[in-house]
Amino acid sequence: MNNNPIIKVENLTHIYSPGTPFQVVSLEGISLEIARGEFFAVIGSTGSGKSTLVQHFNGILAPAKGKIWVCGADISDKRQRRDLWRRVGLVFQQPEQQLFEETVFDDVAFGPRNMGFDQDEVKRRVEKALQQMGLDPATVSGVPPFRLSGGMRRKVAIAGVLAMTPEVLILDEPAAGLDPQGRKQLMDLVEDFRREEGVTMVLVTHNMEEAALWTDRMAVLDKGRLVMEGSTREVFNKAGELRALGLNVPAPAQLMCKLRAAGKQVRTDVLTNEEAVEEIARLLSET
Repeated sequence: MNNNPIIKVENLTHIYSPGTPFQVVSLEGISLEIARGEFFAVIGSTGSGKSTLVQHFNGILAPAKGKIWVCGADISDKRQRRDLWRRVGLVFQQPEQQLFEETVFDDVAFGPRNMGFDQDEVKRRVEKALQQMGLDPATVSGVPPFRLSGGMRRKVAIAGVLAMTPEVLILDEPAAGLDPQGRKQLMDLVEDFRREEGVTMVLVTHNMEEAALWTDRMAVLDKGRLVMEGSTREVFNKAGELRALGLNVPAPAQLMCKLRAAGKQVRTDVLTNEEAVEEIARLLSET
């Protein structure tokens, strides 16, 4: 692990409505590190605390107990937490619902303008962010966001975060509700941005294929606790443990597990269709 992780969490606990009859411990004793430039996934069943965890990473939430450092800032310190939005971008589920300006340009420009950039730099950032999301600035800049398709509105909303050139980009179910082709196109664009800018990416997802294709390492949460952490391949090779938590493994790994249960000597840590094809071809060549 990087000696200087961009995100470091030590014994984090978060409590909603503390001291009231509605008190809920959402996170308890979470410790993990995320390296600079890494693509990290947070997975878990509904109510496991995924969104609560990542909302600490950009200072929306502060720890009830424990410590978190993000980009060197101690988010327990309100003064350090105040400016974290400049360095850590958070894309919520269905981000297109957050569009509020009259034109696409103004929506994407909102962040850079609030960062104090001059008009030329704002324009440069808006055009670059739209291009990074596969949109033509000349075509869409003057269009009201509500006139765009749902998929294009989502890209515009994400472009508004990219325009601030964050060091960390947090994606909370960014492709929810999109068809498979739309999901892949969106994640391809996000991955291109990560590689181009060297950004650290944190993905919250229910889609195991998505996590398998894109991420380097992952954390698994269950009822507010960290129950598993490791490389994506290591975690998805624990199919039985994941199923016990109400989670599944990517379809290629499921197929390999069924073949292994049928007595076939195949790897069970495959993550992609291509790896599954290679493993089946190897098996057939030996028969």
